[in-house]
Amino acid sequence: MKRFAFTMLELVFVIIVIGILAVFAMPNFRGNQLQTAAEQVASHIRYTQHLAMVDDDFNQSDATWWQERWQIQFENYAPNPGKIYVIYHNLNKDTNENDNEIARDPHTRQLMKGADKDIATPPFKYMDDLLISKKYGITNVTFSAGCNSSSATSNRIGFDNLGRPYTRSSTATPFGNLLIANCDISLVHTDGTAVIRVHPETGHVCILDAVTGLCQGVN
Repeated sequence: MKRFAFTMLELVFVIIVIGILAVFAMPNFRGNQLQTAAEQVASHIRYTQHLAMVDDDFNQSDATWWQERWQIQFENYAPNPGKIYVIYHNLNKDTNENDNEIARDPHTRQLMKGADKDIATPPFKYMDDLLISKKYGITNVTFSAGCNSSSATSNRIGFDNLGRPYTRSSTATPFGNLLIANCDISLVHTDGTAVIRVHPETGHVCILDAVTGLCQGVN
């Protein structure tokens, strides 16, 4: 009885073909870095709004209580590590965040400020995920005209206890710089630009579809 078997060359050829097919069939686990960054930032804007609604800052004995609002602020550490952002409760009513003001990630308990863990002194307490230039390749973050107050260009969005968005917190009146137009925050990447929209009054956050320009909800 004659037996048939594959030669070593045939087996190697089959393995190579299977490997090539697997590469094309396998999902892209690296994912779209721009989309991932946009989803993260949009989610954290929503989280900032949540913190503001849970933590009502009204204080009858404080004449400028509204300046303590929760806010998400984008900063630039040039040239490296680049664009970062931070979520904090502006208890000191200034333009800088202190560790006691910064929100904590509900999962890791790290402070929600972008910082480079590769150069930080242990124990590392900040989040390198919020360092969006290094983590996702974001080269710039820009704000549309609707995000700007009457006096200065804003790089932050704050919220009150009703979830309404504001362009700045350091104003003379409680409702100064209430957002009155769509605020579009653009994340610039070599692959393109993702736009996150914050709506006035409701503070609804969405990512604009690159083709249709329509809002895509954020979970």
